[in-house]
Amino acid sequence: MGILSWIVVGAIAGWLSGLVMKGGGFGLLGNIFVGVIGGVIGGWLAGLLFKMPNAVNGINLESIVVAFLGAVLFILVARMFQGRGRRSLFHS
Repeated sequence: MGILSWIVVGAIAGWLSGLVMKGGGFGLLGNIFVGVIGGVIGGWLAGLLFKMPNAVNGINLESIVVAFLGAVLFILVARMFQGRGRRSLFHS
């Protein structure tokens, strides 16, 4: 998958995860970052759990769903490790 595909899938997945987890997006660069990390996490988990070696393989619905689920998981884990008093990208 090319860099442009990662950026597009990451932007969509990051935006969707921001809507679900926070009520809004993280901005364009934040969405891309969260979505790309989500794509890596989701792709790794899909390969591990469901034997899908290329779960994120282009700009398609399957890749977006896998990246979205990975991004949601990434946000959940990030929130667990952040302090309660700090406001950050991942807290609403």
